[in-house]
Parts: sequence; C-alpha cells; structure tokens
Amino acid sequence: MTEPMPKAELHCHIEGATPPALALSQARRYGIDTSAFIRDGEYTWQDFTSFVASYDATANLFRTEEDYALLAETYLTEIAGAGAIYSELIVSPDQGDAVGIGADAYISGLAEGAERAKAKTGIETRFLIVGIRHFGPERVVRAAEYAARRPHPLITGFNLAGEERMHRVADFTRAFDIARDAGLGITIHAGELSGAFSVRDALDHVRPSRISHGVRAIEDAALVKRLADEGVVLEVCPGSNVALGVFADFQSHPLRALHEAGVRVTLNSDDPPFFHTSLAREYAVASTIMGFSDADILGMTRTAIEAAFVDEPTRQRLLSAL
Repeated sequence: MTEPMPKAELHCHIEGATPPALALSQARRYGIDTSAFIRDGEYTWQDFTSFVASYDATANLFRTEEDYALLAETYLTEIAGAGAIYSELIVSPDQGDAVGIGADAYISGLAEGAERAKAKTGIETRFLIVGIRHFGPERVVRAAEYAARRPHPLITGFNLAGEERMHRVADFTRAFDIARDAGLGITIHAGELSGAFSVRDALDHVRPSRISHGVRAIEDAALVKRLADEGVVLEVCPGSNVALGVFADFQSHPLRALHEAGVRVTLNSDDPPFFHTSLAREYAVASTIMGFSDADILGMTRTAIEAAFVDEPTRQRLLSAL
C-alpha cells in the first residue's frame, strides 16, 4: 500500500471539524435534541446564516476540558491517517466562555487532545485564536489581548472570522496591532462572502502574511498581481466555497487561475463535515477535478509549511518530511 501524500492544513475551525457521529454521542451524553441541525447522520443548513446556527449548536455539545480533548484528538488523528503532518486549528476563547468553563480550560482541553494525537501519529498542531467579527470590535480586542498573553505555547497566531458583511476591516486594526506586537502570526478571513475589496482592505489595514479564503480576489486582476508580488499566502477552501455557493462548482473555482498567476495557495477544509468534505477530499479534488499535478499539490503543502506559524526548527523538520 502506498503512503498517502503528505498534507498540511492552515485553516480549520475546530468545532466545525466535529464528525457527526461524535456530535450525536455528545448530544446523547447531555440529553440534547439534534433534529434541528443533524438529519440522517449529516449536518443540515441552507445558507450562511443557518450554517452558523448549526455550527453554534454543534459547538455547544462540548462542555468540559475532556470533551475538547476528545474533539481535537478525534479530528487530528483522522487527518494524520490521511497523511497530514501539520494542522493549524482555529479556536475561540469566546466559546470556552459561552459553555461556562472559561477560555483557559477550553484551550487546555484542546491542547491535551493535540498532544494525544501527536503521541499516536506524530502530527504537529498549532492554535490560532480567533476574534468573531459580528461580536464587534471590542470583543475582538479582548480575544487579541487573550492571545497576546500566550496562555498556552501552542497558541501562535490570530485570526478574524464570522460574518464578513458586518463592520469594516479598519474597525479591527487595534486588535491586530495587539496580536502582532505580541509576535503572533496574522491571518484574516476576507474575500469569501465579500468581494475583492475586502481582500484589499485586509492587506491595507491588517498587513497579514496570509488571508483566510481570499478567493474573491480573482475579481480584480490588479489585486491578484499584488497578492503574487507581496507573497501573501491564501488559505483556500474549495469545498467550503462550493458548498456555500461562493462558486457554482469546482470547475469554476479560481484556485487554478490564482496558482497560474503566481499567488501562493494552500488547500484547507474549513468546517469539513458541514461542507461534505475532508482534508483528504480537498487534495483529491485538486488532483482529479482541478487537474493539478502531484508536484503542484506537494508545492501547496510546502507553501503551507513555509507559511505556518511555527518556530524555525519545527518548520525545517516539517519541510524535511516532504
């Protein structure tokens, strides 16, 4: 049996990676009715708003440190089995507060799961603290301040996610300044539900080394050239984009056009079971539907590790695994 191609992922929301079977077992544990958001063993939603509602309902099935350890261990072990050597998980201290255990216990549980997965498979993991855009700038500043305190060594980056059509990027510059001053890696959701302008705003106001999604940049040739010239890495999530209707199908997805224009791109799963995908499927789609060569795809994995928010010895060790 041939070894799977090595894979690396920079963009996965940990609660959004919950396998439906795990969600159902958690719901049984806590006596929660899941019929509104899981049907026939699959997550159900219609549009971005109802997707967020399904996501939140799933997130609330995890209530203790051990629950979070189980979630991280389950997901990381699964992708390691498909060849993943590195994963960055987007984690929200707000969620720890929402379920009543607090941010530190939430992070501690996830870290325990990451450590268990590493002990079993060797997979390396880091955490990106996320501010939630639709909670408003002050809450995002609090998330950045939390990240800047580096409450756990696995926390190496900061991101902004949530409803992209609310607030302006400029409203969040203070949060990103706090994170940058603390030495954290910077990435931001842009160019997914909002157009190319949101990617330009992110570049102008936040100066990120990476952009979460960024695919709507394809609507502006000058912006695509700027991304290529500045070496900004896009965390591209084709399955998510197609599932949410950002693009009609994989054939019309701009990953190939961006790659051919010299933009540094990577493959990611975002919220995999919600979008009927997985990291392995994203790699398979790039190969079989989008027609990338194995060398191209391995190059995307290399780009991900080059852009990863890790210390240099870890980066060199991961690169040597390619």
